[in-house]
Amino acid sequence: MSPDTGTEALARLTDERVDHRFKGLPPDAEGLTVGELAAQRRNLFSDGFATPVLALSAEHLEHNLALMETYTERHGLAFAPHGKTSMAPQLFRRQVERGAWGITLAVPHQVRVARAFGTRRIFLANELVDAPALRWIAAELERDAEFRFVCYVDSVRGVELMDAALRGTSRPVDVVVELAAGEGARTGVRTEAECASVADAVAKAAGTLRLVGVAGYEGEVPQADPDRVRAYLRRLVALAVGFDREGRFAGTDEVVISAGGSAWFDAVADVFAGIPELSLPVLKLLRSGAYVSHDDGHYREITPFNRVPEEGALEPAFRLWAQIVSRPCAEQAFANAGKRDAAYDLDLPFAQVIRRDGTERPATGVTVTGLSDQHAWLATAPEADVRVGDWVGLGLSHPCTSFDKWQLIPVAEADGTVVDYVRTFF
Repeated sequence: MSPDTGTEALARLTDERVDHRFKGLPPDAEGLTVGELAAQRRNLFSDGFATPVLALSAEHLEHNLALMETYTERHGLAFAPHGKTSMAPQLFRRQVERGAWGITLAVPHQVRVARAFGTRRIFLANELVDAPALRWIAAELERDAEFRFVCYVDSVRGVELMDAALRGTSRPVDVVVELAAGEGARTGVRTEAECASVADAVAKAAGTLRLVGVAGYEGEVPQADPDRVRAYLRRLVALAVGFDREGRFAGTDEVVISAGGSAWFDAVADVFAGIPELSLPVLKLLRSGAYVSHDDGHYREITPFNRVPEEGALEPAFRLWAQIVSRPCAEQAFANAGKRDAAYDLDLPFAQVIRRDGTERPATGVTVTGLSDQHAWLATAPEADVRVGDWVGLGLSHPCTSFDKWQLIPVAEADGTVVDYVRTFF
């Protein structure tokens, strides 16, 4: 797929008609194209948007993209941010334009979305054993000589299934052995001896698979702390060094060593800085994805920038706007956003601001205590000034389960001017 084809696909997103599929958009925008609506630069608060509506901060989004670009450059890391966070090809393109090597994904559907919008390099952080998906990827590799695809292997059985599905294809699929983060962790090979067995199986499938490196996810280290995480990452590096010494990377032109979620990328940067010289150049590939929007909860607490504040700080880009629709007593109020609209798997939303008559102020004394399908339960302390009809701005925790509830997300400047719309594909 040529870059022009991906650009054309992105451009066609602006031709999509606004209708009932898209929550929160102005009812009188029905029938406009997304591009036409964006050109109107409507105000989120005064030009017809209906609650609940999720918005991305234009300024914070740009800040986060720029910060991780400079961070990865400073530490000599290639960057393949995890696209499952947003599943938004417009953001994929912006990430690549801001220096990303490619995009990480998790399942075949996500690969198809990324390819439809021109993504040239994809790292699949999962073992892929689905035969139809493997054959489709093989066809993409054959059709596009510039398409780079790398995925995990973590079992001899998985390698055998991949080999069987890919026989007769013209380009081998590049794979990395996933080293598990410890006993009881998620996926991955548990011991170095088993890693060698998986690598041996890949060597036997030389016509269909090519071993190009090792990878893992340090976020699954049991009882993670800086020492345990770094110890695991050193094991990962040592595995690559040993494989290289044994000549297991013959046939490739670089060794891929990949790790990095959104909680420990400082440890990844530190340990990867000490990777010794190998027989081939090393692609040190970081995969952190939540940075693009950051959040007001889980990732605000665990971001490595808390440990290294001199490197900068991410900014939460999401805010969910809801409206107070019931005030049954002095201690309680209800807003019209619930589980269908807000992330709640890690933390409940956080009441941040109240808007009334064009004026915004802190949501003092207002706490979200629960979510129903379409309501937020708010506890209101004596100092809370909340009326039916007020808008309440909610901060969210966990970007991955925020993006997936919204198909079209307004991107608003600080004064509320909506300058763009981000389309998601979950």
